[in-house]
Amino acid sequence: MAQLYFYYSAMNAGKSTTLLQSAHNYEERGMQTLLYTPVIDNRAGKPTIHSRIGIASDAIAFGGDYDFFEAIRQRQQAGPVHCVLIDEAQFLTPVQVLQLTLVCDRLSIPVLCYGIRTDFQGEPFEGSKYLLAWADNLVEIKTICRSGKKATMNARLDEHGNQVTEGAQIDIGLHYEAMSRKEFRLDEVSPVARKHRG
Repeated sequence: MAQLYFYYSAMNAGKSTTLLQSAHNYEERGMQTLLYTPVIDNRAGKPTIHSRIGIASDAIAFGGDYDFFEAIRQRQQAGPVHCVLIDEAQFLTPVQVLQLTLVCDRLSIPVLCYGIRTDFQGEPFEGSKYLLAWADNLVEIKTICRSGKKATMNARLDEHGNQVTEGAQIDIGLHYEAMSRKEFRLDEVSPVARKHRG
């Protein structure tokens, strides 16, 4: 039975590298994969999944109105699709996560999603929230904070290396650092904590 996987981690843990390795494993065996990346990340000039270690692959760009179930169903009619892999899955909408469950349940295609759970304020991304709720398999890809502890949070840094605590949830191209919750100072950064302090 095809299943929905959510591989999650803090920033810089090798999610894209793991995705590209998984795609390579399928393709090496003559199996067809579909790779997706969000349209908002256009730094490469075309839809590309790029790893920090220097490997990359072309991908299909998706926006908020992209219908995964219908697009993959039509693609499957032209030939077998053995796996769907999605980079930056935190940018999926709740409806798109639902569509991906149907890709597994009705089209019998496994879906592997890779992303982060929370933003620079410790707030959950919508796509990640529903993947955590609905995925068949949750897999943590671990990385380390500068303190030596496991990193679970994603700090946004300004040009001077100072942690940014205000701004839009999505801001591609800024520098981010994976931190432990203690180093991140969740009690100071989180809007939940600020509301509680009143």
